Amino acid sequence: MKALGFYKPGPKSQPPRFEFIEVERPVPTGRNLLVEVRAVSVNPTDFRTRDAKDENDDSLTIVGRDVAGVVVEAGEECTLFKEGDEVYYAGTTIAQGGHSEVHLVDERLVGKKPKSLDFAEAAALPLTSITAWEAYFDRLGISHLVEGNAGKSILIIGAAGGVGSIATQIAKRVGLTVIGTASRPETKEWAMQHGADYTINHMEQFDAQLKTLGLSGVHYIFCLTNVDDHMSNMAKVILPQGKICSILPAQKPLDIALFSKSVTFAYELMYTRSMFHTEDMIAQHELLNELADWVDAGKVKTTMTERMSPINSSNLEQAYGKLMSGRTIGKIVLEGPIES
Repeated sequence: MKALGFYKPGPKSQPPRFEFIEVERPVPTGRNLLVEVRAVSVNPTDFRTRDAKDENDDSLTIVGRDVAGVVVEAGEECTLFKEGDEVYYAGTTIAQGGHSEVHLVDERLVGKKPKSLDFAEAAALPLTSITAWEAYFDRLGISHLVEGNAGKSILIIGAAGGVGSIATQIAKRVGLTVIGTASRPETKEWAMQHGADYTINHMEQFDAQLKTLGLSGVHYIFCLTNVDDHMSNMAKVILPQGKICSILPAQKPLDIALFSKSVTFAYELMYTRSMFHTEDMIAQHELLNELADWVDAGKVKTTMTERMSPINSSNLEQAYGKLMSGRTIGKIVLEGPIES
């Protein structure tokens, strides 16, 4: 099959340099599906995979976690999908990614593609949606029901990015008062369009800005950028017995104020279930199916902001270059055939 990957990591200051290669077509067994890749979206986890690679490691690396496509073959133990089904998913870091003609994936990580979206629009959603969903409902203990969140508020740090764009929608969908951080006019507008009730600037003190909104603090914080940069600000505005979730590891000690407030601090990594084959791994299949129903009901919309075609080395490098700038809004998606 055709694929786009790299052998050497290359300089971390630049996007990965992808090579067009021919590799053996995988054969699905057990609960694995073989999916014909129709569209992929790019994520920071992909170039972080490159950054974590040893300079002396010259093994083939194929990244690309978000995929939307069509099942072309199913393993003998598969019960959730069959040939011809349209699917979307985010895969796992312990196997090759989806920058390839076909891709092998465990069916328990796969959801039915929303019927109302094309493949590119669907490919923008899986990784970010799983991250936000697990952070809210598994890590922070937020209720799925609007009435269960009455009077509760959440601060989303980085509300206009890939995860933030879907996190604001889900938070609003379950009845939370949503405050998103954004520093540019276009990111503020995007956050408001996707469900934020208010925006504040993450480059300024949080507490003073929240007071101008009539808020003494927030019940939940979802941090989508470098958590160390915002630790002091978060400690000031989280309410006593509040909860904070970060998608990046803290490198410095937590603020002591979190202790006095009995604050819960949690991490979210959407790959945990697939990396450790947890007993509830199928939860990602279930949540992606529920999300697809929300999308088809008009309750959540795709976060795709840019569509590129075909899937080739030049377009991938451009897409990752934009992502590495730290100034992207929403998601960049590539669709079409794999080309050199």
